[in-house]
Formats: sequence, structure tokens, C-alpha cells
Amino acid sequence: MSCLASCCAASTCGLCSTVASGISRKSARLAYCGLFGLSLVVSWILREVGAPLLEKLPWINSSTQTKTWYQEQAVLRVSLGNFLFFAILALIMIGVKDQNDRLDSWHHGGWIAKMVIWILLVILMFFLPNVVITVYEILSKFGAGVFLLVQVIILLDFTHSWNDAWVEKDEQKWYIALLAVSIGCYLAAFAFSGILFIWFNPSGHDCGLNVFFIVMTMVLAFSFGIIALHPAVNGSLLPASVISVYCAYVCYTGLSSEPRDYVCNGLHNKASAVSLSTLILGMLTTVLSVIYSALRAGSSTTFLSPPSSPKAGTKKPLLEGDDVEEGKETKEKEARPVSYSYSFFHLIFALASMYSAMLLSGWTSSSDSSDLVDVGWTSVWVRICTEWVTAALYIWTLVAPLIIPDREFL
Repeated sequence: MSCLASCCAASTCGLCSTVASGISRKSARLAYCGLFGLSLVVSWILREVGAPLLEKLPWINSSTQTKTWYQEQAVLRVSLGNFLFFAILALIMIGVKDQNDRLDSWHHGGWIAKMVIWILLVILMFFLPNVVITVYEILSKFGAGVFLLVQVIILLDFTHSWNDAWVEKDEQKWYIALLAVSIGCYLAAFAFSGILFIWFNPSGHDCGLNVFFIVMTMVLAFSFGIIALHPAVNGSLLPASVISVYCAYVCYTGLSSEPRDYVCNGLHNKASAVSLSTLILGMLTTVLSVIYSALRAGSSTTFLSPPSSPKAGTKKPLLEGDDVEEGKETKEKEARPVSYSYSFFHLIFALASMYSAMLLSGWTSSSDSSDLVDVGWTSVWVRICTEWVTAALYIWTLVAPLIIPDREFL
């Protein structure tokens, strides 16, 4: 264990001390994103080289387990340490609404202490018994599902905001841009779906399930446009086209996660390349969605944002006089509302830690080679169900105003 702990500490401590001193208040959110990215790198490295070390730990070692199981243990233990770090911060930051709050400075500062705590939490997870990790593994599947749901909601919010921003400009060139981007996205979605037929419906094999997934993706994309352009809905083609591209991509990630010995997986001859590309795209999507969801949802006035607080300058000081010092003291005590929800910001990272663990471990149910990442039927169905949930939520945002006209939606 000392060897494993030394590897983790040596690879991060030097970086931590150097980076921490240069983190300002404005760059704090990016620093958290960097820390999350570092956890992914550590998980990936330990997944590749940590199995022999875990076999030497008596409280982890089990003679009946395979190399894949030890790789999953390494990923889950790093993920648990990362989850606890952000979950604790999320709990601590509940109710912080003012920049004068002492916890505000802890959110933006104290980076050396926080990095040391993060490293200690990750190392301590390797001393926990297997039963604790088993419980976390089960909880992670639910937490990852919640993260995917939040990711979908944020995507829907982004597409509608993008469309509204261009429409509000009320200029012909922006309307032309909207139309061009919408047509481009739709062409990309249907062209990519056609390529999926070639990759995942090889001739000479009965691949009805794959054909169903791909055809459903194309039908959903077509339905998005029809519903959005219906006079009663009064929607826009841009969100429909962007969601169509996203659904096509999710369908691809699902099909590419099929077992490599499955005859309908036309990419099985390039297993290593596909596995690596899927992993990199998945990790990149995770990091970007974490950044955007934490910033977008945290600063939103309607989606898990902090309750409204008095704003500086909206009220006159309670005490008025000629005393300059008294005036300065009053000004210092004026409320300065936070610009986003610190608690929800950290909650996003906690849920993303669970999702990244599932991504790197193939949802802990892969029967393929341990050299492959995110491969197995569980991964397939998680992706396909994510696509369908995305489609259902988008359609709901279109038809809900007709069903419940008194409510506001995305």
C-alpha cells in the first residue's frame, strides 16, 4: 500500500503546491475543473498499473477475483475519494448566499489545504474493506444516472438559450445563420446515422437490434423537426437539429460499446482504437459537461440557484451621517450576493465522479477483455436509454406549454 500511496502522492503533490499559489478568485472554478480532470487521469493510470499492487493488499486481495475486478477496484476507490471531497464541500456550502460569508473565502481559497485533503481522501480509500466499495459501486450507478439526467437538462437549456440569443438580435443575417446551422446539423445527423448502418449492420448477419436503434434515432430526429415546426408549438428548428446530432452521437457510443465478439459490431476488428476513442470522447464530454453544467446551472435564476439575496446598492444604508469611518463600515457590511450556487457547483462534481467511475469500469459489468474500456451490454443500454430520455425531455419541452399553459419551461 505504501508503494501505491507514494505513486499517487508523488505525482500530484509537486503539481498541487505549484498550482495552488497561482489560483485567484476568478480562476477558482477552473481549478476545481482541473482537480476533477486530475482525478480522471489518476483513475486511468491506476486502472492500467494498479492491479498488481492491489493484489498485495490483504484486505483487498481475493484469490477468486480477476484482473478486471482489481482494475475496477482502483477506479472505484479513486472515485470514492473524489466523490467524498466534493460531497463534503457541497454540504459545507449549503446556504452560502453572500460573498461576506466566511465560507465564501474557503470556496475560493485554501487550495494547498484542499489539495492535501483530496490526496489524503484518495489514499485512505485504499484502506477501506471491499464491502464499502461494493456499496459505493451500487450507489454510483444511480448517481451516474442522475448526472446523465442533469447533463440532458443542461443540453436542452443550452440549445434553447442559443436559439433565443440569435432570435433576439432580430437581424436577417442571424436568421440565415440559424437556418444554415439547423440544416447543417440535420444533414450531419442523418449522414452519421447512415454511416452507423454500415458499421453496425454488416451484411450476412441478422442485426435487427442495431437496425432498430439506428432507425429509432432517425425517426426521433425527423419527429423533432415536425413537432418543433408545428404551428401550435411555435418552436424552432435549431434546438431540434442540435438534439438530433446529440442523439446520433449517443447512439454511436451505445453501439460501439457492444461486446467485441458480437458479430453485429462492425468495429470489432479495431477494438483497441474504438475503445480508446470512446473513452477519450466520453471523458472529454464529461469534463465539458461538468464545467458547463456547474457554471450554467449554478448561475441560473431558475435551476437550483441560490435564493435571492439583497444586492449591493439596492438599499440605502440604515445609518446616515457625516462620519466617514461609520460610512465605510456600513459599506463593508452591505450584502454582496454570490453569482452562482456553490453547493450545487460541488454537487455536480460529486455526481460526475460517480459517472466517470462507471465510464472507466464499463459500469462494472463488462465481460470483455480488461484492456477495453466501457464495453458491455450494460453500457449499451445506458447509452440508448439516455438517448431516449433526451428525446422524451425535448419533446416534453415542446408540448408541455400546450398541456400546462400556466407554467414556464425551457
